[in-house]
Amino acid sequence: MAYYVKMGNIPHKRHTQFRKEDGGLYYEQLMGTKGFSSIQSLIYHINPPTQIRKAQKICDVRYEYEEKDALRHRHFKTWNTETGGDFLEARKIYMANEDVALGIARPNRQMDYYYRNGEGDELLFVHEGSGKIESIFGELSFGPGDYLVIPIGTTYRVVLESGDARFFIVESNSSILTPKRYRNEFGQLLEHSPFCERDFRTPEKLEPKDEKGEFEIRVRAQGMITAYTYDFHPLDAVGWDGYLYPYAFSIHDFEPITGRVHQPPPVHQTFEAHNYVVCSFVPRLYDYHPEAIPAPYVHSNVDSDEVLYYVDGDFMSRRGVEKGSITLHPSGLPHGPHPGKIEASLGKKETRELAVMVDTFRPLYIVKDAHNIEVNDYMSSWLEN
Repeated sequence: MAYYVKMGNIPHKRHTQFRKEDGGLYYEQLMGTKGFSSIQSLIYHINPPTQIRKAQKICDVRYEYEEKDALRHRHFKTWNTETGGDFLEARKIYMANEDVALGIARPNRQMDYYYRNGEGDELLFVHEGSGKIESIFGELSFGPGDYLVIPIGTTYRVVLESGDARFFIVESNSSILTPKRYRNEFGQLLEHSPFCERDFRTPEKLEPKDEKGEFEIRVRAQGMITAYTYDFHPLDAVGWDGYLYPYAFSIHDFEPITGRVHQPPPVHQTFEAHNYVVCSFVPRLYDYHPEAIPAPYVHSNVDSDEVLYYVDGDFMSRRGVEKGSITLHPSGLPHGPHPGKIEASLGKKETRELAVMVDTFRPLYIVKDAHNIEVNDYMSSWLEN
């Protein structure tokens, strides 16, 4: 979010002496994007964040894609995705391209280290579970329905406070932003936006950790994960200010835009990034023209792949999908309501569906691991018989 936030203790002027009670200096760190030309924050540490005791490569980050075959609509049922490991270990990526990777995480163990993605932003949609993000910017609580935006370079970990946890994961190679058309020239969200600044939650509490010991941060950069060992707690910031920080937004606070006739998918847009967008389908009233057709019209994704992650409710244009289903409707193929769904929608007043959509403007590649959860006859579900 592009608005100014300040937490903790910071000096009156940036880049000036800021001293501890014992007379020593705090260590100022600029965390910025696109060199020095985009949004940034200044963080003040008890310890110098450059002091690393040890570095060790953990693994490469690579996905094994299926071989290209006939283009078709795809359906993957993720609800029974295996649980296991902490929040990072539990991630299972099912499709990706040069701009974004999409998958599921069902962690069942706490992280005993911290994580930093040095390759791009992350968007975590909380389907099930509650807890908090512990980051260099402070603590941020979350619950079902929350989008969590974690900027590139943020040191954090997920602390689970419930038995079951399920996340829809969006790993981005670019910044994740609110749509430009919803913002004025100063960055403020406009009146026609389906949300406003008061709907966004920034870190709630900053408690600097002044602890010595052995602490690990796993960093993703240059296609691999490396473990770095520090002699002090990595969350030692006494204060920070700026425009770059993690934040939360609940899908339940998205206010749907409706009309006399069916509105196109851009009215559901929630975030934008380089070569893809994220949309929220939420409970809403249907169109109110006396002869309106509530079900969406058939449309051709001539320049984008459409991914839908089904969260809850009755998705009125589909049959055979369930909680945790992921459908992929690739570019070049028209798609729309299943047979009988158009007629069934006539006269309906509202829908209770809840889903997250990702439209990518370059084709997605399917990771081979997704074959284990695929519904192979999904393409034929549009046949009348």
